[in-house]
Amino acid sequence: MSTAALRDVEVDYPRGRALGPFSLALEAGEIVALVGPSGCGKSTAMRLLAGLEAPSRGAVARTPGRGETAVVFQAPTLAPWLTARGNAALPLELAGVARAQAAAQADAALARVGLAGAEGARPAQLSGGMAMRVSLARALVTAPKLLLLDEPFAALDEITRRALADDVLSLWADSRPAIVFVTHNVEEAVYMASRVVVMTTGPGRIAGEVAVEGPLPRPDGFRTTERFRAQVEAVSRLLVEGMAP
Repeated sequence: MSTAALRDVEVDYPRGRALGPFSLALEAGEIVALVGPSGCGKSTAMRLLAGLEAPSRGAVARTPGRGETAVVFQAPTLAPWLTARGNAALPLELAGVARAQAAAQADAALARVGLAGAEGARPAQLSGGMAMRVSLARALVTAPKLLLLDEPFAALDEITRRALADDVLSLWADSRPAIVFVTHNVEEAVYMASRVVVMTTGPGRIAGEVAVEGPLPRPDGFRTTERFRAQVEAVSRLLVEGMAP
């Protein structure tokens, strides 16, 4: 059964069409990466899945209930006046959870992303990687069934990106939410996803998709295997084809 689906959606803005026609079905527990050139509508598709925007045409189906979808954006979007604990607890407090219980659940979420001991730190005291971990904790604190990641590692260095990719996969293994992951990085897409959907130049449509073989989370050395390299090349070829006039 699909956790979420976009069915022949099109999105028009005053400047023209941004997306579509585009269809995507996401199964429960599946990790799907969306890759494509800048301006192809990847983030627009993400907003449709999040319920933050409605399509001009087509249909959006979402089975997770209220509060069961979480979004992590490219920027951590943390409230600067709140501590890491306060930021992570915010979705629970907005849902009416008692402050003490929300704080306890926030501390547990922060510990899951490797930030035990940093609960009292404010965003200005955090590195970029730590701030993104707080953003992940805030997304995970509600135990979402659908997790949407919109280029969350784009501003981070390569070492931090790789560490956080492994962290996200470990966190996924604990509760198995469905994940849609938007990235420009082909290797990152193949490493993190069980399926990579490649989009054309905007208005984005599907150029093709690649099923990624191999266990999740990834074992050590997965990036160096011939299978990984072959799947990276397959996605890269689809990108080139999707950008052709």
